[in-house]
Amino acid sequence: MTYEQTLDYLFTQLPMYQRAGATAMKKDLTNIRALLEWLGNPHEQLKCVHVAGTNGKGTTCHLLAAALQAHGQTVGMYTSPHYKDFRERIKINAEFISEEAVTDFVERLRASDLSIEPSFFEITVAMAFDYFAKQQPDWCIIEVGLGGRLDSTNVITPVLSVITNIGFDHTQFLGETLPEIAGEKGGIIKPGVPVVIGETQDETTPVFKELARTNRSQIIFADQAYDVYLVGMRGMDNLKYFSIGLPGAEAGLIIGTDLDGPHLSKNMLTAYAALLLLHGNGFEVSGKSVQFGWKQVAELTYYVGRWQILQQRTPFCIADSAHNTEGLVPVIKRLVALEKPLHIVLGVVNDKDLTKALPLFPQDATYYFVKADIPRGLPAEKLRATAAEYGLKGSTYSSVAEGYGQAKLKARSDKDSEGVVFVGGSIFTVAEVL
Repeated sequence: MTYEQTLDYLFTQLPMYQRAGATAMKKDLTNIRALLEWLGNPHEQLKCVHVAGTNGKGTTCHLLAAALQAHGQTVGMYTSPHYKDFRERIKINAEFISEEAVTDFVERLRASDLSIEPSFFEITVAMAFDYFAKQQPDWCIIEVGLGGRLDSTNVITPVLSVITNIGFDHTQFLGETLPEIAGEKGGIIKPGVPVVIGETQDETTPVFKELARTNRSQIIFADQAYDVYLVGMRGMDNLKYFSIGLPGAEAGLIIGTDLDGPHLSKNMLTAYAALLLLHGNGFEVSGKSVQFGWKQVAELTYYVGRWQILQQRTPFCIADSAHNTEGLVPVIKRLVALEKPLHIVLGVVNDKDLTKALPLFPQDATYYFVKADIPRGLPAEKLRATAAEYGLKGSTYSSVAEGYGQAKLKARSDKDSEGVVFVGGSIFTVAEVL
């Protein structure tokens, strides 16, 4: 098989959530356990950090990876979904898994006598563990795909578990209340393994405390253990600088980062708490190394798609893959705070609860309704019609590229010469403009 044929097999012939939605979901870990047993249980050879949560998982993973790399550690990272290249999901120190390794794995799998029919996600998780076991990085940062308890990544016994926060997303799988969702995501907590919770929330804290108690796991709430606040922009490096330290301390560690976005301080706090819990597991945490790593997260780890500036001027264009209430609220608040004419290229998936998402968007923006080039994309005309019920007005376009192009043209017009273009609604919409 060529690499292109391999991708065609992965994308079109396997049950895939991106394409099929709920029908591609598995209700247990039977398949992934069978796959890993066939491979010789490679996940048991790895030193892992397991990261779950509704928002901020990816950013927290990349912050952890960058800091560990700055300490001289090699770091494998498994994240999902990908933006541009399938191989983004599996990388070591920002270097993607090779095309040959992907093809070889799929050929071995197809030639096996396994009696199961694994999904796309199960195969990619198994591929990641198999690749990391062969390469033996010092650390593996493993991002949960969906939920936690029944996610295919939840076969590892990590050194540390991290749960960023809890919000309403994928409620058809995880539950209708925050405590129910917390119970599913808290399923990654393992006996005797410490856990960092990024945000203290009244409804979910008792759930996490009880899970930690029954598992005899140390639990740290990052926002209780440490403080973070924005210091500002300094010098010519265009970095954002934050102070992080113990509550009430006169001076914390000043850390600059190349990342941006409304959730950044929370994710930094979560990653910082996680790093301190990792201290002594083969390395000693150095403030200077954290500072060095977080100044160049994008370069060290290949970080894309979160409050990403597509172009700086004429017009200013931003993309962000936030797609649920907790993610969208601060993103939209920051957009509105720019006090510029907004041109919003919007595309969502067909199982998105639009009654919660659409009321968050400003009515005085111009909208460019699109459908990402995936089967689960909601048709642009249906999105436009539903958006109109919430006072959001605009036109439909045949592709994300066309909508983005028109938005840039109109934002450059005399009327909106200071306009801002925003692309969002789903990771798949953002992926098409990167």
